[in-house]
Amino acid sequence: MAVTTAKVQVTGLARKLVMDGLLTEEAAAKAWEEAIASKVPFVSHVVGNRMVSATAVAQVAADEFGVPVLDINSIEIDTDVTKLVQERLVRENHALPIYKRGNRLFIAVSDPTNLQALDEIKFATRAQTEAILVEDDKLVNAIDKALDAADPTMDMGDDEDLEGLEDLEVGTDEPDDDVGLDVDDAPVVKFVNKLLLDCMKKGASDVHIEPYEKFCRVRLRIDGVLIEVAKPPLTLANKIAARIKVMSRLDVSERRVPQDGRIKLKLSKTKSIDFRVSTCPTLYGEKCVLRMLDSSMSIPIEQLGYEEYQLKIFLENLKKPYGMFLVTGPTGSGKTVSLYSGINLLNKTDVNISTAEDPVEINLAGVNQVQVDERTGMTFPKALKAFLRQDPDIILVGEIRDLETGNIAIKAAQTGHMVMSTLHTNDCAQTLTRMVDMGIKPFAIATSINIVTAQRLGRRLHSCKEVLDVPKEALLKEGFPQNVVAKDDFSIYGPVGCDGCNSGFKGRVGVYQVMQVSEEMKRLIMEGRNAIDLADQAQRERIPDLRQSALKKVRDGVLSLDEMNRITQE
Repeated sequence: MAVTTAKVQVTGLARKLVMDGLLTEEAAAKAWEEAIASKVPFVSHVVGNRMVSATAVAQVAADEFGVPVLDINSIEIDTDVTKLVQERLVRENHALPIYKRGNRLFIAVSDPTNLQALDEIKFATRAQTEAILVEDDKLVNAIDKALDAADPTMDMGDDEDLEGLEDLEVGTDEPDDDVGLDVDDAPVVKFVNKLLLDCMKKGASDVHIEPYEKFCRVRLRIDGVLIEVAKPPLTLANKIAARIKVMSRLDVSERRVPQDGRIKLKLSKTKSIDFRVSTCPTLYGEKCVLRMLDSSMSIPIEQLGYEEYQLKIFLENLKKPYGMFLVTGPTGSGKTVSLYSGINLLNKTDVNISTAEDPVEINLAGVNQVQVDERTGMTFPKALKAFLRQDPDIILVGEIRDLETGNIAIKAAQTGHMVMSTLHTNDCAQTLTRMVDMGIKPFAIATSINIVTAQRLGRRLHSCKEVLDVPKEALLKEGFPQNVVAKDDFSIYGPVGCDGCNSGFKGRVGVYQVMQVSEEMKRLIMEGRNAIDLADQAQRERIPDLRQSALKKVRDGVLSLDEMNRITQE
């Protein structure tokens, strides 16, 4: 297999990277094939996968073609020039027009051998094109910033088209009859569309649109933290809410009670993004929160952040034919993703899987999903009873909220079904005692639950991180063992911040406690012991708690100390 890969002919800059010893011929050939398959430039692929640094690639290209490297962050890009080329051409060709002299258009590229990009832009603009060499990671950020700057719809305060819109009264108790008349105004439509697109581009999970007495603000939740991105005029707050309600098929005239809906945004014939919409009346208008649900996004379970031994226990219990598999944690801790990752592994043609969810966040082909709705009488217990009459193999209950749901789920687990569910508790030990508090019999809990996992989500440190000088006394106080702190190669990292991250962080990683219910734990449950006794038994069985798991990720340079304390300190 390796011989076949090595025979793939790489040319241009890829060949030069091999000749300079930055890539082996086999690695370059494989990267070449993967870049073609994923339809991304070769340079972006090797830089994005950290095979070679962007600086090293730029230097090799500069030496090979005799051109200097421009620091694109040090110049001000002319947005009028950027507008000359369609966004599609810029992104597909990974080439950004940065300035123009006469009929000569200068294009920032990270691979000067990409002549096709120059030709396509030349054809589209009827101008002579000349390549300017820049580092790939800086080019990616420059493209995003330049295209955002070229599209002013997010900058609502400076848009002259808004001056003619009528002034809406905010904060009244009675619904505004005129709200629905202006929901199709072009600036409002542009603003909402741009907001949804920005949510996707920036990898945000939620959009918050909040009206207050003297201002309105828009915030995006990126990597678990809210960041303010816009302040549209207060006079538009109700119109923006009305536009969102129209898109999600809600009652525009009703502004006094909360409403829930859904927006489906089609990006292409095969890809679409769903937004779950929630509106809530506040003192000065309606607050709208939109949660992005990407049904095409599938995260392999190996990338969620489980330690190797934790993943092994997770998968072993996932394959059991019956029993309960519980995932616990606060809202927004990634419980649904963990369950869906497990369901995806079990989703085969010879297995009947049914789920009861509130709400159904992501559509899974091959899985029978039921939307729980209290208003129609479709409750968790009713859905579970229906499932048991439909020959199920695996049942997923969105959440065990009450005694009736818990008892039916327990009985299903005891009668030959795999039952997966979630609870809102702080750790694994508290999950078991919480079920006893609900009124479920200890014997039923001890004989049905196979595994409990607790989890949190923390912001992952970006590669621009730096080593921190932290006193050993402080590290010991945080919980690091003495023998670990004493090691010469022990380092703690903190965020720095660069153009490619969010204040030193990029993406999130899970922190887990994975506890298989042992025979001794079952005995303690049946004896009616409390959560402290169960937690002590877990420690005796060398099961790390959430804090200990987070300390491991700090040692590995994945989490910062502050982030660890944010997600695990009680």
